Amino acid sequence: MIRQPDREIDERIYRDVMGSFATGVTVITTKVDEAVYGMTANAFMSVSLKPKLVAISIGEKANMLQHINKSKQFAINILSSNQQNVSKQFSGQLDTEASILFSTYKGLPILEQSLAVITCELHSQYVVGDHTIFIGLVTGVKLEPKDPLLFSQGKYRELSEKES
Repeated sequence: MIRQPDREIDERIYRDVMGSFATGVTVITTKVDEAVYGMTANAFMSVSLKPKLVAISIGEKANMLQHINKSKQFAINILSSNQQNVSKQFSGQLDTEASILFSTYKGLPILEQSLAVITCELHSQYVVGDHTIFIGLVTGVKLEPKDPLLFSQGKYRELSEKES
């Protein structure tokens, strides 16, 4: 039996607490009937090394949900520090239709200039609350020597080294 959460938790405070966790920024891409789709997401994690599995979480209102369900595959583009506008474009924060350059890797559209790319076949999925968690079986990986784009407390951040 699932215990009901404490109704005393303020939604704004909860969102602020969750937003205080610094994350990388990704754009999830897929292709359906020759059309390319993408969305910005920071809900991504490695699940398993054997077999190689990753997870992404997509809200029930996002169009990407139906695209992944149809294509049964997706790419996770881990954005580099110079791709803030790419993140904004795919999250609907930019009013202009910027020209996005895609290339193809393992049959999936990927973003040029990304720090890393992970291509996946859909392994399984789980509806949890107001999101669907997609588990992807990793089919390919690419890595470039770049710094990551970070997000924390509602702002884009850059990585800096601290002295030991």
